[in-house]
Amino acid sequence: MPTEGPPALELAVSSVVFALRPHPETGELTLWLPLVRRIREPFEGRWALPGGPLDPHQDLVESARSTLQRTTGLTPRHLEQLYAFGDADRSPAAQAQTGSPTRVVSIVYWALVRQDEDAAAVDGENVEWFPADDIAEEAGPLAFDHDVILAYALRRLRAKVAYSPIAHAFLPERFPLAQLRQVYEAILNRALDPSNFRRQILAQGAVEDTGERMTGTAHRPPKLYRSSPDRSRYTLTIQEN
Repeated sequence: MPTEGPPALELAVSSVVFALRPHPETGELTLWLPLVRRIREPFEGRWALPGGPLDPHQDLVESARSTLQRTTGLTPRHLEQLYAFGDADRSPAAQAQTGSPTRVVSIVYWALVRQDEDAAAVDGENVEWFPADDIAEEAGPLAFDHDVILAYALRRLRAKVAYSPIAHAFLPERFPLAQLRQVYEAILNRALDPSNFRRQILAQGAVEDTGERMTGTAHRPPKLYRSSPDRSRYTLTIQEN
């Protein structure tokens, strides 16, 4: 009898997009992300991360960018490869469609969206934004293994914010330290001690004073900072408020 050959391999690209928006109940900045409603089987009607099969004429990052632009209207500056997900049984529908063993591997990117970029985001008939920590309640179980992917992305972001300046990707070129702290609080989903945060950020050299101050404030305008080009040594001991 002929032996069964190795499974066919299909490549896909998905993206986890994080933006900072006010929470509908508290008004505090929190992490949001767009999801796409599936309009066909498998998982018809379920929400999923933006993505799809890899176009053989596109490289990985190009495919991720074009999918994001098409589904959400976003063209974020910060687009970084996160991980590859390829469990053997992650897409059983692919085998049912082809009639032969098929394995789907998804190359997942994450995009961190600045406020000026978020202004270009669109909500379509089958695209909706959700608070990242409320996905289970607001969107229900996601299609495929996208709940696993999202949980992994959140863990990575919350771990990486303590040893890298990745939070700066959400900020404009110049910002007050209070705005930077709000970004950290939104990512970590908890309040931080303002004085301790300021002391650590300045001691680390992760930011530098621009010599300018914010305009249009009622009281003494705060100083404006920018990301320091020398941020190779970066650790932050997070303390709650």
